Amino acid sequence: MKNHQLLLLLIFTIMSCSDKSNSNSNTSKDKVNIDFTTTFEKSEGLETATYKETIQYYRDLADTYSEITIQEIGETDSGKPLHLVTLNMAASGNDFEELRKDNRILLINNGIHPGESDGIDATMMLYRDIVQGKIDAPKQTVLVTIPIYNVGGSLNRNSGTRTNQNGPKEYGFRGNARNYDLNRDFIKADTKNARTFAKLFHLVQPDVFIDNHVSNGADYQYTLTHLFTQHNKLGGKLGNFIHTEMMPMLEQKLEAKSWDITPYVNVFNRTPESGFSQFMDSPRYSTGYTTLFNTLGMMVETHMLKPYKQRVEGTYELMKSMIEITEEQGDKISQLRQEQAKTWTIGKTYPLTWAIDTTQSSTLKFKGYEGVMIPSDLTGAQRLKYDTTKPFTKDVTYQNYFKPTDSVTVPKSYVIPQGWHNVIELLKLNHVEFTQIKKDTVLSVESYKIADYQTTRSAYEGHYAHYKTKVKSSIEKVTFRAGDYIVNTDQNAIRYLLETLEPTAPDSFFNWNFFDTILQQKEGFSPYVWEDKAQQLLKANPKLQIEYNVKISYDEDFANNWYAQLDWLHKQSGNYEKAHLQYPVYRIN
Repeated sequence: MKNHQLLLLLIFTIMSCSDKSNSNSNTSKDKVNIDFTTTFEKSEGLETATYKETIQYYRDLADTYSEITIQEIGETDSGKPLHLVTLNMAASGNDFEELRKDNRILLINNGIHPGESDGIDATMMLYRDIVQGKIDAPKQTVLVTIPIYNVGGSLNRNSGTRTNQNGPKEYGFRGNARNYDLNRDFIKADTKNARTFAKLFHLVQPDVFIDNHVSNGADYQYTLTHLFTQHNKLGGKLGNFIHTEMMPMLEQKLEAKSWDITPYVNVFNRTPESGFSQFMDSPRYSTGYTTLFNTLGMMVETHMLKPYKQRVEGTYELMKSMIEITEEQGDKISQLRQEQAKTWTIGKTYPLTWAIDTTQSSTLKFKGYEGVMIPSDLTGAQRLKYDTTKPFTKDVTYQNYFKPTDSVTVPKSYVIPQGWHNVIELLKLNHVEFTQIKKDTVLSVESYKIADYQTTRSAYEGHYAHYKTKVKSSIEKVTFRAGDYIVNTDQNAIRYLLETLEPTAPDSFFNWNFFDTILQQKEGFSPYVWEDKAQQLLKANPKLQIEYNVKISYDEDFANNWYAQLDWLHKQSGNYEKAHLQYPVYRIN
């Protein structure tokens, strides 16, 4: 009996030692036992990962592989945080200031429209395959991804709202938690998502940016289309590089992998054979915003009607190719980005608005399907019908050259009164440098009066935005108070300042309604009081009397509108408030 007890004690001791040994050998979260097969792969290309599955997947990768880190960056409108996942093969952490010294940084944004989920699944597999050695790892390119940018839309899953799209089975919704389209919010930053993106973007300061999407529009043979930021608008040496080198390199690399790709097919309810233009990405869009800071931006647009599996695999191969280009051209990209900062300086002309340059175009060997307009059995009107049994390759005109239609001289500085704190907050968010006036000061400035503008009649992304804005400029002496802001343009944020503070720019803060209070008069007149004073005004100003008589003689509407006459005279008097239509951002030239 005693020997039996000793034997049991010996067996227990051996097993206990074995358990301790196993525990010590698995301190890295059981690398061998974690299954890194994605939801997409398990479903054989029919399903996409949920928000919860996606974040947990990256957490497991980060726990298992030291080359990957995951961190929460800031808030989104959904109440959940935005995550940033870094893949750094040197495994030296995610101190981006240090990483930028010896590496290029490629930022991948996924799920801005969560129903367009191709990039979500493709990036999960890409990260895994790199750290597991299944594909070549970049040596001097650090990858950073936002797993799902539109968290609220991702949580709002359904299987019907992507009416035109061929899979996956379920997906997120385009609008975010407050029903904003986040790819219209980068410059105005109404959402917490956009404000956190700005924080993240300026932390990372990427050299190259990819935003993964799914297209709508025409039917054609391609699974992949690319939408690089418009090269004339990007301008300078970077614009030339993205147009003549980066874009052709991507096309050639994908062709070698048997993946056809074409520029984004920018048409709606018509066939592409008659030609189409490049999409103009103003700063409301992701690539329009990122390129204000000299980041080379592109959107991936897979074709909605192709099978989901095919679209995800194509996105995966495209991102691999962009990593290769960033590796091969890294030194040149860094050099060009530094030189680009000198493209626009004080006194030079900066283009604000653009139109298609009809004197130049490119020709695409376009692979489409025959499409015709036929009578609709449903509505009786003409409808578009494609025949996928009739593929073709045709020469198609691609209008990918734009020319400026309105420009501005770059000022030395802008002066912003401190009361416009909503604007100052966005400048701070975007790392704009400024100083504050220390005591009340009179400055000679260029002043704008809003001369004309139009406003949309339908709500658009939380705004009734302005467009076709015109200003009248004058040089004036203006008193500024202690605490008002002087913002010099000689800084990294020069393009951001010009695109937001010049009111005629398409995505200016004025056009996005930041200054709408100046459009309303705060003081008026009672006609029975003002009429007597107006007569005195005309008697004292013979020149004004002549102008008044001339206006009545040629403007019939004015001549027949007594209130318009009184209002016009009031605006010519010293009683008219100076703040009405006075743009409250001033220029020092």
